[in-house]
Amino acid sequence: MSAPAPYRAIAHAGGGREGRAHLDNEGIWFAMALPKEMGGAGLGSNPEQLFALGWATCFNSAVLFVAKSKNIDAAKAKVTCEVSIARGDDGFGLAAKLTLAVPGLDAAQVKELVEAAHQVCPYSKATRGNIPVELAVA
Repeated sequence: MSAPAPYRAIAHAGGGREGRAHLDNEGIWFAMALPKEMGGAGLGSNPEQLFALGWATCFNSAVLFVAKSKNIDAAKAKVTCEVSIARGDDGFGLAAKLTLAVPGLDAAQVKELVEAAHQVCPYSKATRGNIPVELAVA
């Protein structure tokens, strides 16, 4: 396995799902809140939302990388990442669904891109075999 890139993101959190979280470098703060579906007020962000944002963005970059290597124009590619959390017999667990839409490409090409991007995306690699992930074409 190759060494990680020299970039590091550093985040700090306190107060759990009803607390605050922030990033070191830019001072961005997030008010965290338990989602309504989990009994909270839902008046803030939650870890699943932030994870979905990161994965969607990273996956979109992976799609563009793969498309370029195949000489496919995917400049208008849009990724939707849904992250869910539920309690099971062994505690809480995550699941995800990644949906790719690329205007102008047929469904077979988009399917090929979503599957290839899932092999190179760092978030996909990190979660592979750890959580259920569904790939879809819009």
